Amino acid sequence: MSRLSRSLLGAAYVAVSGVAGLLGFTTTAHAAGPVIAFLMPCSTCADRFEGQDKPAFIAAVKALDPTATVIANNAQGSADTQVSQAEAALTNGATVLVVSPLTEAAGAAILAKARAQHAALVSYDGLLTGAQSDFFVSFQNPRVGVLQGQFLIDHLPKGATIAVINGSQDIAPGREFKAGAHEAIDPAVKAGKLKIGFEADTPMFDPAKAQAEMEQGLTTLNDKVDGVLVANDGMAGAVVAALSARHLNGKVLVTGQDATDAGLQRILTGDQTMSVYKAIKAEATAAAKVALLLAHNKTDDAKKLATGSVDSGAGQVPSILLEPKIVTKDNIKQTVIADGYTTLDRICVNAAAASPVCKR
Repeated sequence: MSRLSRSLLGAAYVAVSGVAGLLGFTTTAHAAGPVIAFLMPCSTCADRFEGQDKPAFIAAVKALDPTATVIANNAQGSADTQVSQAEAALTNGATVLVVSPLTEAAGAAILAKARAQHAALVSYDGLLTGAQSDFFVSFQNPRVGVLQGQFLIDHLPKGATIAVINGSQDIAPGREFKAGAHEAIDPAVKAGKLKIGFEADTPMFDPAKAQAEMEQGLTTLNDKVDGVLVANDGMAGAVVAALSARHLNGKVLVTGQDATDAGLQRILTGDQTMSVYKAIKAEATAAAKVALLLAHNKTDDAKKLATGSVDSGAGQVPSILLEPKIVTKDNIKQTVIADGYTTLDRICVNAAAASPVCKR
C-alpha cells in the first residue's frame, strides 16, 4: 500500500472513529463489533421499509461503528416469520433488536426472547404496546392523522362527504394514525363541515384490501365523495385505482403518507392531493445511535438522546419522536427534494414529467 493510500485510509478511519467518539465509544480497525438486528414487518405495510429505512439504518450504523454487523430482515407479513427472524438474530449474536412489530403478539414474543438472552429491544416506527421495550424511535404518529384530517377540512367545501381508509388496527401506528385523523375530523363532522360517508380499517395496510374497501365505499355512496383520508401512499395508490375506474381520479382529494416516489408522482399528476413526509433518514440514524449505545452497554447515554417518553401500557419508554410534514405539489422541491429524500429524476417520469414542478 502506498504512503498516500495509507494516509487516506487513516484519515477515513479517524473521521469515523471521531463520530463514534461523540457517542461515547471507540472503535478499532479489526475488532469484532456488536451485532444489531433490524427487523421490519412487511413490504405491503409500506415499501419504505425495504427501500429507505433498511439502507439508511445500515449506512448509519456503519458510519458510526464500522466494526458493527447489521442483520436486516423483513417478515413480509408473517408474525411467525418475524419471531423466527428475531430468534435467528439472537442465535447469531445480536445484542440489540430494532423492531417494527407486525402485531402486538409478535412484538411481545420477540421481547420475551430478547430478555431471555439479555438483549435490548428498540421499538422502531411502531411502539410495542403492553410491554416494556428499552427505547422508542418514531414520528409523532397521531400528528400524521391530524395533518391528513385538517388538510381535508381546509380544502373541501362545507358539507363535503369523505371516506376514511384507515390502516391496520392491531398495531399501535395504525391506531394512532386513525386516532389523530378523528381528532381533526370529528369536531368538523359535529359542526356540519364534513360528513363521513364510509370508513374502513385495512388489515396490514394491504393495498389490495384498500382498493376493495374503496370500491365498496363508492358503491355505498353512489360515487358521491369529495375526499378520501387514506392512511398511507401504498393504499392511496389503490384508492386512486378505484377512483380511476369510475373516472373520479383528480376530482376527489386523496391523502397519503410516506411521500413515496409513486405517491409523489400521483401528486404531480393530480390524482393524489398530499402526502405526509417523514424524514426516514433522520429516524433511521436516531435508531442507529440508540442501538449502538445500547450495544456498548451505555444505557444511560442512550436515554440522554430521548426527547421525551411514551406510555407503552407497561410503563414509560424513553423516546425520540420526530415531526412529520405535509407535502403537496407546491412544496415538493422545498421538502423531499431539498432534503435529498428523493430526486426529480425519480419522480418526474411518465405522466408526472409534464408537471411544472419538473421544469428544471
